[in-house]
Amino acid sequence: EAHAGRVADLEAELELRQAELAEVEAVTGETRRAAAPALGAAVQAHLRDLAMGAARFEVEVDEGPGDEVRFLLGANAGEPALPLAKMASGGELARAMLALRLVLGDRGPHRPTLVFDEVDAGVGGEAAGAVGRSLAELGDRHQVLVVTHLAQVAAYADHQVKVEKVVRHGRTVAELSVLDHGARVVELSRMLSGQPDSATAREHAAELLDLARRKLDP
Repeated sequence: EAHAGRVADLEAELELRQAELAEVEAVTGETRRAAAPALGAAVQAHLRDLAMGAARFEVEVDEGPGDEVRFLLGANAGEPALPLAKMASGGELARAMLALRLVLGDRGPHRPTLVFDEVDAGVGGEAAGAVGRSLAELGDRHQVLVVTHLAQVAAYADHQVKVEKVVRHGRTVAELSVLDHGARVVELSRMLSGQPDSATAREHAAELLDLARRKLDP
């Protein structure tokens, strides 16, 4: 019986809520645009530590409702900064995401445990060592769990856990084992060369472990 009046009340409330939403959107947009340059500069600084010395990183925030946020990356000198989601290689994307986590790790709600699943995908050589070192430094403030196939990254861990598939009673299960120093040398040898019994590979693995320790504790 009060249908028309109820409709009018709901329409008035809807108009009020839409005005409130527009006001909050405007404040949020202004805040995002104000914060964007500092976030971009902070991520760019970390990228230089991740073997991307000439990289440029920018955060772009659209004007208007919804103010879409885009991350832009110019990975090499002379390249324009383009949308990260469209142009970054696997290794560049992994390092950009790690740099973002390094910047944002101590902001907002405290998250004592961080998990990185192959954040080093597409990374190798010097860059892999830089990723490992940055993850280890992040471990000073958080518990960091890293899934990796790279010896250069694993060497920086405080504790290394080997995961392998085994058959138990006709079923395949995952088995985990915490490695001591000697076992780490063997496992890193396998990760480096696929030849854990090679004296040369083991020498290289031991050197890698020692180098990681010295870089973290100069």
